Amino acid sequence: MVKIKSFFIKVGQWFKRHAPTKRRLIQIYTALLFNANIKGIFSGGTNIIYTGGVKNICSPGLNCYSCPGAVASCPLGALQNAMGNSDTRAPYYVLGILGLLGLMFARTICGFFCPVGLGQELLYKIKTPKLKKSRYTRILSYFKYFLLVVMVIAIPAIYADIPAFCKYICPAGTSASMLQLLNISNDGFYGMLGFIFSWKFLLLIAFIVGSIFIFRFFCRFFCPLGAIYGFFNKIALIGVKLDRSKCIDCGMCIQTCQMDIKHVGDHECINCGACISVCPTKAISWKGEKLFVKKSDIEEEVKAPALSAVLESGTTVNTAEEVSGKIVAENVKAEITATQSVEAEKPVQKSAAVKVFNKRAFWLQFGAWTVALCVLIASLVYFNFFAKTNAVSGLQIGDDCPDFTFTTVYDSKGAYNGDEKIDEITISGNKGKVVVLNFWYTTCGPCVAELPGFNRVNNEFGDDVMMVALHASGFVSNSKIQEFIDTTINDGTNYWRDYSLIFALDINNTSYTMLGGKTTYPMTVVVDKDGKISLIKHGPLAEDVLKNEIIKAGGTAVG
Repeated sequence: MVKIKSFFIKVGQWFKRHAPTKRRLIQIYTALLFNANIKGIFSGGTNIIYTGGVKNICSPGLNCYSCPGAVASCPLGALQNAMGNSDTRAPYYVLGILGLLGLMFARTICGFFCPVGLGQELLYKIKTPKLKKSRYTRILSYFKYFLLVVMVIAIPAIYADIPAFCKYICPAGTSASMLQLLNISNDGFYGMLGFIFSWKFLLLIAFIVGSIFIFRFFCRFFCPLGAIYGFFNKIALIGVKLDRSKCIDCGMCIQTCQMDIKHVGDHECINCGACISVCPTKAISWKGEKLFVKKSDIEEEVKAPALSAVLESGTTVNTAEEVSGKIVAENVKAEITATQSVEAEKPVQKSAAVKVFNKRAFWLQFGAWTVALCVLIASLVYFNFFAKTNAVSGLQIGDDCPDFTFTTVYDSKGAYNGDEKIDEITISGNKGKVVVLNFWYTTCGPCVAELPGFNRVNNEFGDDVMMVALHASGFVSNSKIQEFIDTTINDGTNYWRDYSLIFALDINNTSYTMLGGKTTYPMTVVVDKDGKISLIKHGPLAEDVLKNEIIKAGGTAVG
């Protein structure tokens, strides 16, 4: 009986030692909350990205819009999109959201609410030799401000169709793509693999490996969102604060912190709170704690076991500013001793006030976690069982193609019949022809690469085929599409404006969705002369394959 009791005691002690901290629980909670569309991750190949009304809201942390689990937008992606459209309207909404989040939480978001930060911390737990912070890592930490100015603001503002950071660097979007690629039923995604994906995949591997050896590798050196929130750290309502009147400059806070801070609460501080428990004089505390705790409720003794152990052992205190080993240990010890003696003279009052405080704190935490858990459960149930995604794939090969109407891109020659300008084209208006619909957008590498071949095939079949290049909605403005068509040369001889293809717009991506789009571009649909769908192909389509499909659909090459 004694052995059994001892066993359960040991098990309980193990769980107590390995139980997640409150911060870790909050990180896991917010990661689940903002990625509540779990069915999207395992939904075998249909269009599973949630696009409902909640997607108009920005989550606090880095969380890719295109992630199959995401239910909200990424503030960094929204900012780039806003900068890309700044020539037509000021990005007040996104800047307002970022300002509000910054004023409320600042980089507390990095420490508590960002799923990318959680992933990096878990990777860092892998037991390997670690690269500690130094003056060099602090210098490198300013690189994220360069990325903020260039990749998030300048390039999207100058080139509206290039969300540079999301397109070329962000690991969140690449991780989301990998989730889809790992699903073997999503074979259409493999058609999109090109140079950009390969580049981002290599970057993702670098970020993963770096995070194993360096604490929050991406967060410290590459994340522009953290750079933005860093500007608000001193004035935010929530975060850590330092009482200079109590501080004895022992350096324990800086030594404990794994970020590249110079002092508590500066722009590199993620407000994780690790420094609070090691401060020997309790000079570090949470901002806003007086809203919940009254100073008279509880008096704590000032103890300094951690610092005392360091000083007695002769170990130097590294402040990351090379104030190490030179601290006057005797003076510091004297200050602590004096402080402790003063505190010792005060009676330690474990009165009814303490009990009231403890009871109030318990019920406050219990109520907060209960409400939070209810919100999470409700979100998981709603997004996985009731919320609609863009998973519409009712039309299949052999079905009659709906009579879609497409608005043409006016200034391209493909939108003209002789001297007559064609404003709209319809499927029914081209009955008796093979209709080829190619869905693309300007910044899709595989899309841009295959369209010159489509144009050559279109020329071979002449009037027996109507080939329409449909630009996806919501990626760039119509003027940018027109500019791209008028200035692009892909086959070395002709501008796209001289192509025989008809360039048109897929307004709200209606036809793409109805024809079973899988969030991958390009996509090609062939409709035979009887108006029935004969091909739906996700990913690039080779010229010879396209010719064969047109012939199967009843098309005849000229000559």
